[in-house]
Amino acid sequence: MKFTREIPANVHVIRSHTDTELRIGEKTLRESCLLSASELIAAWGPRNVDELTPEHFAAAFAWQPEIILLGTGVRQRFPARSIYAAILARGIGFEVMDTGAACRTFNVLVGESRRVTAGLLLGTR
Repeated sequence: MKFTREIPANVHVIRSHTDTELRIGEKTLRESCLLSASELIAAWGPRNVDELTPEHFAAAFAWQPEIILLGTGVRQRFPARSIYAAILARGIGFEVMDTGAACRTFNVLVGESRRVTAGLLLGTR
C-alpha cells in the first residue's frame, strides 16, 4: 500500500536545492524567488537579508498566506524588525530559517494544503 501524498500537478513543489540553485517543478532557478503553491516570482530581487524591505513582500501579501517562510541562504540570518512588523501587522505568521529548511518546510505545508509563501534567498552566507 502506498502512503505518499499525491500533490496536484499545478502545485509548486521544490524538487531540490543547493547553495546557488533551486529546482521548482521543472524550472531551475539561480536567483532568489518568492513562491506559493500556485504563484512564482522567479527573480524576486533581494540577494540577501540586508537588502530586504517590507515592499519585497507586497506580492506575498496579495496571495493572502497564513504563513511566510524566509530562507536566508546557507545560514539562518534574521531580517530587520521592520520586516517582522510589516508581516505580523497583517496577521500572517513568519518563520526565518536557512534556505534548505525553508524548502523542506514549504513542501510539507503545501502537502497539507496550507496557504504558505516562501521567500528563498540563494547564495548568501
